[in-house]
Formats: sequence, C-alpha cells, structure tokens
Amino acid sequence: MKLLAIETSTMLGGIAVIDNVSGLFSEVRLNVKSTHSERLMTEIDHILKQSGVEITDIDVFAVAIGPGSFTGLRIGLSTTKGFSFATGKPIVAVPTLEALAWNLPYCPYPVCTLLDARKKEVYAALFHWEEHNFARLIDEASLKIDVLLEKINRSSQGKVVFTGEGALLYKENIIGAMKEKAAFPPHEKMMPSPANVASIGMQKALKGEFSEPLSLVPFYIRRSEAELKRNS
Repeated sequence: MKLLAIETSTMLGGIAVIDNVSGLFSEVRLNVKSTHSERLMTEIDHILKQSGVEITDIDVFAVAIGPGSFTGLRIGLSTTKGFSFATGKPIVAVPTLEALAWNLPYCPYPVCTLLDARKKEVYAALFHWEEHNFARLIDEASLKIDVLLEKINRSSQGKVVFTGEGALLYKENIIGAMKEKAAFPPHEKMMPSPANVASIGMQKALKGEFSEPLSLVPFYIRRSEAELKRNS
C-alpha cells in the first residue's frame, strides 16, 4: 500500500511518500514564507517523480488535520480532497500535535507538543508513550501558556519534554514555571515531520480508519478571526 502525506499545519510543512512494506520512499519539507499554495503542488509533483510513483499509484492520502495555521490547514485539506476525488482513493486524517509527538517515540517522559495559536495562546496536548503508541494525558486545546503549565504541573511530578514552535516561542515561560522539570529536544526534533503524518496515516489506513472526504474539515479547535468578526 502506497501513501502520500501532506503536512501544512505550520510554515514548515511538507510531503512524504511511504509504502507499508518498503517504508519511507521520500520526504520534502518546505519552509514557506507566504502560503503553501505557491509551492505545494510543485513539490508534490517533484516528490512523486523522485519516488518513481504516479499519482494513480497512490492507494491512500494522509493529511495533517490540525490544529495549526487556518490557511495552511485549508490548503492541505483541499489539496488532499482534490486528489481523493480525482483518483477515488480514500483519506486518513492525522492529528497534528500527535504527529509532532512522534518525533520522540519511546520517550520515558511525558511529551508536550506546542504550536503558536497567536493571541498569546498555544495549541497544546500532552502525551505519554504506552508500548507502541502515544496516549493523551491532556487533549488538544487552545489556551494561555501559563494556564497550560499550571495544568501540567498538577498532572506530572517528573520531567516533561516540550517540543514544537510554541516551545521555542515560550521557552522562558516554560523554564520559569517548570524549573528543572522542563526538558527540550534538539531543534530539529521540534519541527513537524511529513514522514510522521505518513506513518500514523499508514497505521490508520491498515486499520480501515478512513475519513469521509465530503464531511472532513480541519480541526481548528477555535474559530477564525473572520468568523469571530462576522458573529460579533
């Protein structure tokens, strides 16, 4: 089974192609300064050619469903839906913060994944490793960093590993609240990985956990600024 994964939750997104037998074929990461729409299709074409795969050879499409950049998530999902409708192949949706946690499999400490949610908030979740997978200690939420750190201090007595762009942005706050309990991985482990989205997507696909393309929407957690203004 061949799978193409799209990750556009942050400015650093990308694409990966894997096979359930051979593993990772290829991975491309994009440090996008404007929008993913300008480079995403070009890079998908490039990665397919480098992998020796046609779009019709892909058996399933995986997409990072959020939370994250509202615009990025819409672009990633609309592209994935377009491929699904054109080829008749199914989609699996992968939670972005869970995929980020997979940068640190088998970690003995809880892993807190953080993305910048703007407005001095973070998208966050807390995971711990159980045998062959990550389980949630705190579900995905959008909240102030101080509120999050208070919740983590109540739920965890030992070290916690913080990763993601939010961990970099609020590192001083985290250290101030957590002291010696705060740990941070190398910088390259704080970035989203399309290969992680592909790997989780393959696990879901092999279990038959597909999403209905017509009803699938990004996992925003909170409403966009445009929606708030429209309803105010």
